[in-house]
Amino acid sequence: MHGTVDLASDSQLRTARDAAQAMPLADFDVSNPELFKTDSFWPYFDRLRREEPVHYCKDSMFGPYWSVTKYNDIMDIETNHAVFSSAASLGGITIRDVAPDLRRESFIAMDQPRHSAQRKTVAPMFTPTHLDELAINIRKRSAECLDNLPRGEVFDWVDQVSIELTTQMLAVLFDFPWEDRRKLTRWSDVATTLPGPGGLVATEEERQAELMECATYFARLWKERINQPPKSDLLSMMAHSDATRDMDPKNFLGNLILLIVGGNDTTRNTLSGSVYALNKNPDQYRKLRDNPDLIDSFVPEVIRWQTPLAHMRRTALEDIEFRGRQIKKGDKVVMWYVSGNRDEDVIDRPYDFIIDRARPRTHLSFGFGIHRCVGIRLAELQLRIIWEEILKRYDNIEVTAEPKRVYSSFVKGYETLPVRIAG
Repeated sequence: MHGTVDLASDSQLRTARDAAQAMPLADFDVSNPELFKTDSFWPYFDRLRREEPVHYCKDSMFGPYWSVTKYNDIMDIETNHAVFSSAASLGGITIRDVAPDLRRESFIAMDQPRHSAQRKTVAPMFTPTHLDELAINIRKRSAECLDNLPRGEVFDWVDQVSIELTTQMLAVLFDFPWEDRRKLTRWSDVATTLPGPGGLVATEEERQAELMECATYFARLWKERINQPPKSDLLSMMAHSDATRDMDPKNFLGNLILLIVGGNDTTRNTLSGSVYALNKNPDQYRKLRDNPDLIDSFVPEVIRWQTPLAHMRRTALEDIEFRGRQIKKGDKVVMWYVSGNRDEDVIDRPYDFIIDRARPRTHLSFGFGIHRCVGIRLAELQLRIIWEEILKRYDNIEVTAEPKRVYSSFVKGYETLPVRIAG
């Protein structure tokens, strides 16, 4: 079966390579979600890294923007907060601009000093002691989920495992009503989707209506928490902290969406990506089965290889010359993590999936600097435990057809991944 999965994508990649080679660089628009849905963006970034690592696109569905495609250049932008802003009021952290009246601050879409104060509020969730407690819970839920999977028939790994386990985790983190947990998945998807006919939501108005439902639901839980003694869930932490107790409704919803998307999309898409990557690389799958201790380096390698969020965006606060290019005040600057994670100058054989890499944590998937993902340790812990439990149970999870990918140049993920576990 591997053969058919590979051949389909190989010819597609050749076509994409020819197209990327023939197109003038001035016409490149790597933000086109269609490139991500068809997994054919790679050759475009390869060429940009080689020929024009800082590239200006004058016209796209998201307006004009700069692309930064090399690992070290992305690091430089990430760490220069004085010039490159994350502020929601300037458009925030994704290439898609939000209408000014709908912009909501969250600590990732906020500059210093307020950023650190709000981020510190939720940081205790991710201390080693607390993670040790969560680990017991994660193992129990993972075992339960895996024990109930069908044998000998094709099912959707995304729905039955990736979404189910990450949504359960989110419900635990928020102490969210268990029976309503799939609402969290829905709100995460709605927050990041591009509205359009046949999409998750058809219009921006529909999106906002659903996000207001999210806000109303959480406001009710918030009232409960604020009147109870402090507990160790994210909502209670925010309700009882000086930095977040009096957030305005937009900041409240902004932080909620950040925590929901951060806790959901990244782990869910990496969990799907891990099964897909091992099927693409059966030699690595054998290596992992023969030596389960390799899970420790396999997890960061799959996070690099998948890169669950393709980019982060900044806005220039002043004119600046960067790598010989003139970036103007107000320009949108997009750091393509998905490209930095394939940068040959920093990562050895970046296209190869190597589960025993010497330095597997050399990747940009979680960002860098002050905005580095606050939940890194939890994401890695979840993936590690789930794979420990998988290897105890199954010799092989077989991908039976190419996945269906998300139509997005921000969330690099899977809508479906058909698999079969031998009976």
